[in-house]
Amino acid sequence: MPRSIPSAPTWSLRACWLLLPVVAGPAVADAFDERSRSVQLVGSGLAWIAWALVLVATLVPRTVTLTVVRAVAPGSVVLAGWAAVGADRPAWAAAGLVAAVASTGVAFAPAVADAFVDGSSYGDERRVALRAPLALVLGPAALAWVLGAAGAVAGPMLLAAEQWAPGGVALAVGVPVAALVGRRLHVLSRRWLVFVPAGLVVHDPIAMAEPVLLQRHLLRRVGPAPADAVEAGAVDLTAGALGLAIELRTAEPVSLGRRRGRGTVEVEGADALLVTPGRPGTTLEVAAERKLPVS
Repeated sequence: MPRSIPSAPTWSLRACWLLLPVVAGPAVADAFDERSRSVQLVGSGLAWIAWALVLVATLVPRTVTLTVVRAVAPGSVVLAGWAAVGADRPAWAAAGLVAAVASTGVAFAPAVADAFVDGSSYGDERRVALRAPLALVLGPAALAWVLGAAGAVAGPMLLAAEQWAPGGVALAVGVPVAALVGRRLHVLSRRWLVFVPAGLVVHDPIAMAEPVLLQRHLLRRVGPAPADAVEAGAVDLTAGALGLAIELRTAEPVSLGRRRGRGTVEVEGADALLVTPGRPGTTLEVAAERKLPVS
């Protein structure tokens, strides 16, 4: 069965999320006061459901629940920002917005990603999350999130406002769109390194067609990538992610399928791979604990 490792990051996220309705609630309640009773009920109901989803997800750190947390948490910033516009109590509105931004920031912290990803580990595995490419997060992923959030919220809110025709269409279209977006965003949570007794597995569905096992007895180096690593022939699997790249060098070449757009390019004879963990220092510490050649 998957194991869950209690950690400070998950407790920090739970604490922030538990405090969020206390701090942001007054301004949100004020914003809904000006709406019809049905809009109040549906809007507040959706907000509480979203809050409960994230809270439950923090109690069960897994790869899937990481996607839930990161898909829902930014919505708190949108809601708090909406409530802050023309707020009757500016101080509460500002505090609520700060709390929402802080909670979302914690949700996207590398330490939180590691805790959730490692919660899906089996047996003597140890997983560390890879950093998401910034261009992907700020571009296609952000656009997909907007579409998914609109799909989940627009239909119920339009129906609550008695906009029956557009509300029905938005609901019929929005729910499948939100589900599709959720599956797409889940790919970002499924990027990790897995330390196993046999060696080290690179699992990255964005950069690779299939995971690759680098066997322990063939690993020659796990360490910060040299500046000229790509020029020296290393295969760059970072997908443009910012941060310190780690070089995984082997004694014998490996073969892998590298993602290129919607296709796959077969790479033969790669003796070094570059990846970007969210916490490179922790990654090297785990490698050293596993008695891999760290340098």
